Amino acid sequence: MLNVLIIDTLRAVRNQLSERLSFEGYTTQAVADLQEYSKLGAEAVPDIALCESVDTGSELGIPFVLIMHTSSVNDALAAVRAGAYDAFSIPMDMNGVLECLRRFERQKDEAPTESVRAPKRRSNGGYTDPIVGDSAPIRHVKHLIDRVAPSEARVLIVGPNGTGKELVARWLHQKSNRHSGPFVEVNCAAIPSELIESELFGHEKGAFTSAIKQRRGKFEQANGGTLFMDEIGDMSLAAQAKVLRALQENKISRVGSDKDLDVNVRVVAATNKNLREEIAQGRFREDLYHRLSVIVIAVPPLVERIEDIPQLVAYFVDKICDDYGIAIKSVTPEALRHLERLPWTGNIRELRNVMERLIILSGDTITADDVVRYAESPVFV
Repeated sequence: MLNVLIIDTLRAVRNQLSERLSFEGYTTQAVADLQEYSKLGAEAVPDIALCESVDTGSELGIPFVLIMHTSSVNDALAAVRAGAYDAFSIPMDMNGVLECLRRFERQKDEAPTESVRAPKRRSNGGYTDPIVGDSAPIRHVKHLIDRVAPSEARVLIVGPNGTGKELVARWLHQKSNRHSGPFVEVNCAAIPSELIESELFGHEKGAFTSAIKQRRGKFEQANGGTLFMDEIGDMSLAAQAKVLRALQENKISRVGSDKDLDVNVRVVAATNKNLREEIAQGRFREDLYHRLSVIVIAVPPLVERIEDIPQLVAYFVDKICDDYGIAIKSVTPEALRHLERLPWTGNIRELRNVMERLIILSGDTITADDVVRYAESPVFV
């Protein structure tokens, strides 16, 4: 993955880009200006920069994408003519930014080089969001993380969507003996079944029509660290068989190769499905289930930890206001009581989105009326 440098005077922009790109697996460095960047003493030169001025990008001497604080088409065209790889205006189209980086990475990988560079491994040695709450269910989750993380045991994390399964996986990595190694994530539900084997195990050049170069898979990228396989219940049976072999033998083979490669990976898997029901329906291998579920951690839905909502609200208010660069807003007790009564079918993810909406639309204080108007109603005017 690319090493991306972010230079922008607005902290909210830096945070938005850094958090999303880190989530997508990129290595990021975020600074306010060139002077701050010069003090980092970074060991690796970034592959590409996202910056707010053409002059900054030109001075860096590496490819750059312009993040414009205006929405002028003429400015964007002028930036590209001046050497920018692409240009985006605020508010940013993050999907567009990600596609731009993927396009740059493909072109970079396809360009002839004197030697083949191994893809950079992403180490999650940076900041990881805390697991907020003191309710009995969440204390149990934290206890299990502390007990299980230092071991090499495989962990299956179960729970509804939006409960924070990925966060649990990251803390298992952070507190493990592998914390200095890479944390690599793969969403098994987001990859077409015909591509999942290539994504996990890599492929050789010419293995199939579009395989124009050799590619390392997620298992190789996670060597020495942790591989987080999210939504593993959506994986095809054919891919399950290969994952089972990798777990049994600690060996993989790239698509199109008959050579085995040794891998040293701790697998942490997650699913929102009942895998025992999937086994009964013939959609999931029972032997793989037993390989993955040495330890099972069940992450509770938000409705089972209502008492954590005040802490979660305070955490999200601080974080979101900081991201937006605005003063911290207060929340009235009546507003908290209204929030505690909501069904929260989307769990923590929904609560975070609701708090962002309330911070944007409310005044200096978030009131019960604000919650009724902007959180309880599906449509508001």
